[in-house]
Amino acid sequence: MAPNSQASVNGAKYPNPTMNNLDLEHQPTQDLNTSKDNDDFDYSKRSQWLRAAVLGANDGLISTASLMMGVGAVKQDIKAMILTGFAGLVAGACSMAIGEFVSVYSQLDIEVAQMKRDNKNNKQNSPVVHVVGDEEGEEKENLPNPLQAAAASALAFSVGAMVPLLAASFIREYGARLGAVAAAVTLALMVFGWLGAALGKAPVLRSTIRVLVGGWMAMAITFGLTKLIGSSGL
Repeated sequence: MAPNSQASVNGAKYPNPTMNNLDLEHQPTQDLNTSKDNDDFDYSKRSQWLRAAVLGANDGLISTASLMMGVGAVKQDIKAMILTGFAGLVAGACSMAIGEFVSVYSQLDIEVAQMKRDNKNNKQNSPVVHVVGDEEGEEKENLPNPLQAAAASALAFSVGAMVPLLAASFIREYGARLGAVAAAVTLALMVFGWLGAALGKAPVLRSTIRVLVGGWMAMAITFGLTKLIGSSGL
């Protein structure tokens, strides 16, 4: 048999261990790179909409519950507490929507003005007009939407405000009603704190405690001051 044929047979029967090692080493590297890409996700991209959603829900929850607890400090009537909570829900949702609309619209005006300046400079410096036009279309798609932001803020506020309203709506006894509102708000604060931290990959325990303590303080201060003013006869 010719030497070349013998070498070919030997190569097929006894594969090169060096090549096998290279193949084995290459596969884990690809897996590690894939895992690294997944771990390198920029969670700060979520910060803007996450802040608006969590802030709106917490606002609705704490402000409405504090209003209801404040009225409950001087009036035991369930109707007064429910009407106060409903008024707080409507007023707060409208306030959040208008505030977010104005804020995002101001941001939109600034970004549009900057985009026009940039596109004007690009057109003067670049002979390829269609490329500039494509970039302009992509930039317009990424611009903030004031109506969408206003609707999201109002919805988030309303979701939070519904928690104390629902907790107090079906309980006639005064003490049990206040306890139900406090318990429902406490549970919702823990959920909102955990959800915001989990979505943003932040420390869960610290975030939850911060939200919970802040909500308790708001309700306690409102209840105490209203009780004090109501008992003074003003």
